[in-house]
Amino acid sequence: MQLDATDCRILRVLQKQGRVTNAELAEQVNLSPSACHRRVQRLEADGIIAEYVALLDLKRIGRPTVVYVEIKLSGQSDDILDAFEREIRRVPDVLECHLMAGSADYLLKIIAADTEDFARIHRRYLSRLPGVVQMQSSFALRTVLKTTAVDI
Repeated sequence: MQLDATDCRILRVLQKQGRVTNAELAEQVNLSPSACHRRVQRLEADGIIAEYVALLDLKRIGRPTVVYVEIKLSGQSDDILDAFEREIRRVPDVLECHLMAGSADYLLKIIAADTEDFARIHRRYLSRLPGVVQMQSSFALRTVLKTTAVDI
């Protein structure tokens, strides 16, 4: 699907202000409310807008520690990859899991209350994941840039 300039304006606003009313959105992108609503519905139906979410402040919910974990597996067979992916979906503290090219097979983004909480996550979940032969954890010291908005 080709996005025109109006679609891009709509997407830019929605990425920053997901709870904007249709009337406010229409005004910001210079459309009538009905035309704006039809465009948003089309963007949703076409899967351009995948979902709407509330982004939480990790400090305020008591889980400010972000840890990136590189995982190396014992092999790359479908059975090993499938078993790992099935189990990693059950770990409640994992925000992201990416199959990687390069030295690590997977890269995880995990949140924790502190280093002690991460040690609990490691003992209870990570150390029991199937096929894992090596893990390397890196703690984020400070977030310099964080966004969910894609440049459109």
